Amino acid sequence: MGPKLSRYPSDKISLISDVSMKRISWPEGRAFAFSIFDDPDSQTFEAGKEIYAFLKDRGFRTTKGVWPSKPVRTPSDCGITCEDNPEYIAWLQRLQTAGFEIGLHNVTSHTSDREEIRRGLDQFSAYFGHDPKSMANHYFCEDALYWGENRVTGTNRFLYNAFTLGRKRNISHGHEPGHPYFWGDLCKERIKYARNFAFASLNTLQACPVMPYYDPLRPYVNYWFASSEGSNVDSFQQRVTERNIDLLEREGGACIMYVHFGHRFFSGRALDPRFRLTMERLAQRKGWFVPVSTLLDFLLGQKSTAELSDRDRASLERRWLLHKVRFGTA
Repeated sequence: MGPKLSRYPSDKISLISDVSMKRISWPEGRAFAFSIFDDPDSQTFEAGKEIYAFLKDRGFRTTKGVWPSKPVRTPSDCGITCEDNPEYIAWLQRLQTAGFEIGLHNVTSHTSDREEIRRGLDQFSAYFGHDPKSMANHYFCEDALYWGENRVTGTNRFLYNAFTLGRKRNISHGHEPGHPYFWGDLCKERIKYARNFAFASLNTLQACPVMPYYDPLRPYVNYWFASSEGSNVDSFQQRVTERNIDLLEREGGACIMYVHFGHRFFSGRALDPRFRLTMERLAQRKGWFVPVSTLLDFLLGQKSTAELSDRDRASLERRWLLHKVRFGTA
């Protein structure tokens, strides 16, 4: 089965060098852009309500990933799903009305087959009135798209396997036609953006200047985007420092933080005080604080879509591998 025609055509092509370091004029005269994609791992309803009320009050509008379906087999994580509590759905819908984006983190917290994925996508659409516009693969799901060693090619794949000692923690089959976990055509048809590489730099756009980009070797994803490493509260604080924010502002860059708000951002019935202070200081800056898809749509409007050459792909993959070697993370 070949790629199904997408409603997000990738027919405008440019070289990476055409868009690499061009300074962007952000809307409303803003100096930089900042967003967050929050995976639902380990997140409770209580923690989510507290964190998002805080973000909303400080003027941030970000993207909250969800699992539309509850587990039917052993889950890999205890975070709440949309089927667990009707009050959770109502709260998510209010978040969406307030300007937050609801994204997808696979359809549940374990491997799903094609029909389970189709059902999960239909559930998402029923809950939120449309298909997910952005997604992020969840670890331990073999229905993930182009994950694990499939994120890299050629020599970089060899280096990845050497670095991970050949561990198959992140096997992925979602992009393999004919496999029971294949759903690449559904992704192509129904989802616009997917997250891939994470980097240490707070300026995600500097680390990946072509985002959002189309990779012809991974055709079932319409556009990929990168992120900045902040998976738990400690790594978030290491990235979002005053010095790094100053640099992001001077560069006129864009940040998309990769975050699990369920990983110690809220504990003991209170927000982590470092996180609270960081976000309060950031809110005072002249940033454009919008959901991930809003930011990516804007970037697409500034340039032709970048189709990666072999050289550009190899460079991007090598930089990500160096990040993994240094930090041992996503």
